Amino acid sequence: MHERPDLNLPIPPDADAAGGAAVAATPGRADRVRLTLPVEGMSCASCVRRVETAAARVAGVSDPAANFATGTLSVSAARGLDADQLVRAIEAAGYQVKADAVSLAITEMRCASCVGRVEKALRSVPGVRQASVNLATGRADLQVLGGRARLPALIAAVKTAGYGATALSGDGEADAGGAGHDAEADALRRDLAVALVLTLPVVLVEMGGHLIPQLHHAVSRILQPNLLNGLEFVLAAFVLVFPGRRFFSKGLASLFRLAPEMNSLVALGAGAAFAYSTVATFLPGLLPEDARHVYFEAAMVIVTLILAGRMMEARAKGRTGAAIRALVNLRPKTARVERDGVTAEIPAGDVMVGDIVIVRPGETVAVDGRVIGGESFVDQSMISGEPVPVARHAGDPLIGGTVNGAGVMRMRAEKVGAETMLSGIIRLVGEAQGAKLPIQRQIDTVTGWFVPAVMLAALVTFGVWMLVGPAPAMTHALVAAVAVLIIACPCAMGLATPVSIMVGTGRAAELGLLIRKGEALEALAKVDTVVLDKTGTITAGKPAVTDIRVAEGVEDHRLLQLAASLEANSEHPLARAIMAEADRRGIALLDAVEVTATVGHGVSGRVDGVAVAVGAARQMAGLGIATDALSGEAGLLAGEGRTPVYIAADGRLLGLIAIADPLKDSAAAAVNALKALGISVVMATGDLEAAARAVADRAGIDAIAADLLPDGKVALIRTLQAKGRKVGFVGDGINDGPALAAADIGLAIGTGTDVAIESADLVLVAGDPAGIATAIRLGRAVMRNIGENLVWAFGYNVALIPVAAGALYPAFGLQLSPMLGAAAMGLSSVFVLANALRLKRFSPPAGNRQEGWGQ
Repeated sequence: MHERPDLNLPIPPDADAAGGAAVAATPGRADRVRLTLPVEGMSCASCVRRVETAAARVAGVSDPAANFATGTLSVSAARGLDADQLVRAIEAAGYQVKADAVSLAITEMRCASCVGRVEKALRSVPGVRQASVNLATGRADLQVLGGRARLPALIAAVKTAGYGATALSGDGEADAGGAGHDAEADALRRDLAVALVLTLPVVLVEMGGHLIPQLHHAVSRILQPNLLNGLEFVLAAFVLVFPGRRFFSKGLASLFRLAPEMNSLVALGAGAAFAYSTVATFLPGLLPEDARHVYFEAAMVIVTLILAGRMMEARAKGRTGAAIRALVNLRPKTARVERDGVTAEIPAGDVMVGDIVIVRPGETVAVDGRVIGGESFVDQSMISGEPVPVARHAGDPLIGGTVNGAGVMRMRAEKVGAETMLSGIIRLVGEAQGAKLPIQRQIDTVTGWFVPAVMLAALVTFGVWMLVGPAPAMTHALVAAVAVLIIACPCAMGLATPVSIMVGTGRAAELGLLIRKGEALEALAKVDTVVLDKTGTITAGKPAVTDIRVAEGVEDHRLLQLAASLEANSEHPLARAIMAEADRRGIALLDAVEVTATVGHGVSGRVDGVAVAVGAARQMAGLGIATDALSGEAGLLAGEGRTPVYIAADGRLLGLIAIADPLKDSAAAAVNALKALGISVVMATGDLEAAARAVADRAGIDAIAADLLPDGKVALIRTLQAKGRKVGFVGDGINDGPALAAADIGLAIGTGTDVAIESADLVLVAGDPAGIATAIRLGRAVMRNIGENLVWAFGYNVALIPVAAGALYPAFGLQLSPMLGAAAMGLSSVFVLANALRLKRFSPPAGNRQEGWGQ
């Protein structure tokens, strides 16, 4: 087990920090750092020279030193170094550089403009190739030259930008944001309670006095105006300094850095109302007599309402991470391990590869491994989606997170920690939730300019009201400018896309759909053509007996017994299918002797004293056995894509067994579900056309492409794409890897090969083709949800900023109060979050359902 490094300690220049790369400050040159990065392909001194020469040509790089023995390059990097340019230069010289993935939890972000500032700060750190920050998850995912050794510099850059950052060391912290949102909601609830208690009396006095004249007169008799204003000043100051301190500490600091953000708008709005009221209270002579109004209640209500909105927002964000928390909770805390003959219970994270783990009844399997003793039934529904427990014996694999039944098993650990399947799922779901769609990058660009534009709009609004507004002009100008500042916060715009992605990918995980990239949701929504590989996707992927035809006077039982006994030691797929059928029927096998196999023909021998032959028609012909009695039925079966195998005993034809790769139970329903969505379905296979057509007809597929090699499947996809089709390819084999990568979106059958799964954008964990239509429906639902969020977020700002500025005043005499602006601003973010959370209720139609983990 690797312990988490203490990030507060200085890192020595040659320290290897979880990525094989190191970094150190260059002595005496504070503007430069020393980067050490892995370079693949160096094999001699001339390679060293070429790598050093290539690196030296890059602007910002000096003192390059390559070492082919360690496979590293060390450079002195300026703070403005373009990491991509350095990588391209080394790759152009014929070598490879691998950037390491690093993740950070970011705190204190409030709007999309915060996202842009954090990304800019991270990209300014030497060695950073890519940086993607997600507002909803509070997570930054980076590709960094130097790996985790760059963490101190990355965290420092984020803090300099005015935000907090901590390192995420592994999948266990993939949902660190979830706990962070809960803690934030608790802190906000406490501050909101204080603000509410202090604000309520002031609002009752001020607003109640306008609505109920008797209340106004009663308060005036008890308290002189100056005394009342002084009390309101004290209460307002307390609200702004304590519950509202977060707005001023962050907002003003950002303002001084010339990088204003949401907190800046709130600080300016509430601060302006408080400052104006303070002058009106203690220095009234500085203002015209008709402008000596106080707005302490407006400043207090702004802070209180925004705190309320933020509390609801934090609680809603916490709910969006429920899917990952459910996955994390599947992992046991401890494991019972046998070492050197001693059995002890240790933390699951301390289990090492090769350890013997004891799995007792009802326990959750701690790590991935293989059974070496005992047997039991194991509930694997969280991985496969199948509710029926599966039998596990010696030699069978066990997956961490699955639940043991009533038996006791001993297993050998093969994958531990971050290498287990469950950890991989958690990691991939977290990465998908943090992904950005192309539209989100455009939104981030827009909102980066939005806050300064709003501040300018507020200044213009103030100036216009001062010049042409009615008396008291200053009062109207202040109210309008503050309302513009408060109502225009771009929180809703920043949340519109990431929260929908986060909830959508989480719901996908619950349905057994592992989305490896957030962008897959957008691609799914656009798919209009699905190409299905045949074997292992539409069919079960292994031959099985489908039909038995016997001659007169012969029983199925006897036919299968003779055939399976003769084939008992064969590894041929058709032989294995016959033996599996005999085993399924509980038929006892007999001893076979003098067994002889002829490639392409069949096998012969003696079973129970009888001369038995099993094979193709040519095998029977060679033995002089007539097959005419069953040749007609054999032809019909062959026409349906099934392989007929004849069985004869003592020179007489007993019957035939038809073998085929059967359709998966849900294949036909899955195809119908795709057609119902308006999607064209094509089957691609390496089989001959006759066999392919037989399978396609049974599955309800109209278009087929047969006799294809792997590059033929890629060519098929390219042809469809050239016609303007958006193509999804579904496959499970090694030969499907190129096609999965070439398609607009690749969907891998989870029961298939690792190559296929690694090449895909989405994995159907249970291997059920019904999940294809479910994934497309979910993709469309997520994109529709994002569209609704964006319409609301942008429409809200477009409609209400002019209203806040006073556009309705000339015609209707209406001017928006800053308090109403604060309430509307908070509700806009809550609306977006609530709308995104509706995706948690997404469910495929009955009959097209594939339940996975978390159910």
